[in-house]
Amino acid sequence: MSSVADPLIHAPPSEARVVLPVDISPQDLARYAVALSNTKGGTIVVGVGKNGVQDASDIHPLQVTHAIFELSGGKLSVNVQHHRVPGEDVRVLLIFVPQAPYVLAAPDGEVVAWDGAHLVPVTGATSDRVVQLDYTSTVPPTGSLSDLDPVEVARLRAMGQRGALAQLADLDFLSELGLIVDVQGEWRPTIAGILLAGTPRALRTFVAQAEVCYYHHATSDVEFQFREDLLRPLASLLARLHDLIQARNAFTPVQVGLFRIEVWDFDEAVYREALLNALTHRDYTVRDVVHVHHFPDRLEISNPGGFPGGITSENVLRHQPKRRNPLLAEVLAKLGFVERAGVGVDKMYQLMLRHGKEPPEFTTYPDAVTLALHNPGFDAEFVRFVARKQEEMQTLSLDMLIVLSVLKREGEVSRAHLAEALQLPEDRTPRLLQMMEDRGLIAHTGRGTARLYELSADSRAALKRAVSSVAPMRMAPARPGAPARVPAGPREVALELARREEGVGNADLREACGLNTQQAWRVLNALCTGGHIEKRGSGHRTARYYVSGQADRPR
Repeated sequence: MSSVADPLIHAPPSEARVVLPVDISPQDLARYAVALSNTKGGTIVVGVGKNGVQDASDIHPLQVTHAIFELSGGKLSVNVQHHRVPGEDVRVLLIFVPQAPYVLAAPDGEVVAWDGAHLVPVTGATSDRVVQLDYTSTVPPTGSLSDLDPVEVARLRAMGQRGALAQLADLDFLSELGLIVDVQGEWRPTIAGILLAGTPRALRTFVAQAEVCYYHHATSDVEFQFREDLLRPLASLLARLHDLIQARNAFTPVQVGLFRIEVWDFDEAVYREALLNALTHRDYTVRDVVHVHHFPDRLEISNPGGFPGGITSENVLRHQPKRRNPLLAEVLAKLGFVERAGVGVDKMYQLMLRHGKEPPEFTTYPDAVTLALHNPGFDAEFVRFVARKQEEMQTLSLDMLIVLSVLKREGEVSRAHLAEALQLPEDRTPRLLQMMEDRGLIAHTGRGTARLYELSADSRAALKRAVSSVAPMRMAPARPGAPARVPAGPREVALELARREEGVGNADLREACGLNTQQAWRVLNALCTGGHIEKRGSGHRTARYYVSGQADRPR
């Protein structure tokens, strides 16, 4: 037949093509469409049976588009067109299927792919040909509507009381969010639905790994005095974690003119974003749980699963956002848990820097990420300075805050050092730095590669203490008759003290350089991060620091 030679029906080997008869059921058609989307996309031809080409003129393209969209849980949109077969008085239906940004579940809840000839389950053998599975969009085989708690559904509805969601009935509300899907005529919950509104039994049965373990440490030691294990729907879980942290939280008032700023040990908006990031982007296919360690001087949140591909602790501020669990992330955004994708880390950085604290610290492992929010005190003068500048200039961008924080902490630094702190290529920093100079925030000395940046005289005056006013400590002569060594600043002083047998502690550096607790911690932490010194012990009161390689020497 002439249809055999039709290139739109029979594709070359490099193109994925599925040929189906006109009596294919909507459920099976959606199953093939999902399988193609889970590989690299392709085309479905409806109108080829065992005896050759069949006429598909009676099938309306919009009906097919709508059916696949509904049966895929609102995740897959396809382009459907009629195509007249050359030499034949018939038309087939061509369904162009795009590659999905994440793996979708078929109408029956199974995750399938197309291997070029057959539908196959997504396994280790096929995972290199598909994108990462969105586990939260899958449907537990034995799940049912009874696994959703009506009280938790009502809680979600209360959060979603805006826009069209507020007008929907419960089943339509849950379906619109993708928390339930129609599987062969029966509503069944997705993993995202159970995470957000599951009963205690459903959580234990299907997502026991969604547990969060909270530990409170009275000191900076590893031993904890209180522990609570939480396996609850996400909204209830966040509320309980908030209560646990706030019960052990405190704030210091900072007066700025007629206004008072409350600087908390751990800002509620910051740790809420940190917890949301951990719960939204953790790997739910791993059976490990999230751990929250609450120390007096830091809050550590560890979640299973490393950063999504390409993201590291060195580029987390700049890398395009990647979502490990797209359905869960979309639902949280629609319900107002988060403002929009990709702003959580920026928000944490901005709030902590505005409050005179260190930015969040990420530590990555192959199978986990730990986020530390440090609280070694704070710089009240910097808080006042930022508040005043914010009022004068209407806005201080996150990049400006990073530059000001680095210069306040370290004095004169190179453009390369600032670029590293900004997580930007060095050639993308001149415009920002020039803008800050034009606004009188910073100044520079030297030229070319010798150029160094520092806070401007006006900025130093506003901070009430010039950054360069810290007097360096004169060390004892290295040998009799030799001139005294005069380090250039706190970093060099810290290195000198770290070479001693007893090393250096936070109090030593404060006494030597006239720093406060936070400033000393910043210097020591920066030297640790750079690999110049090593830390032994925990907490700024008891930790000691030694020149790298010296900490393990016998004493």
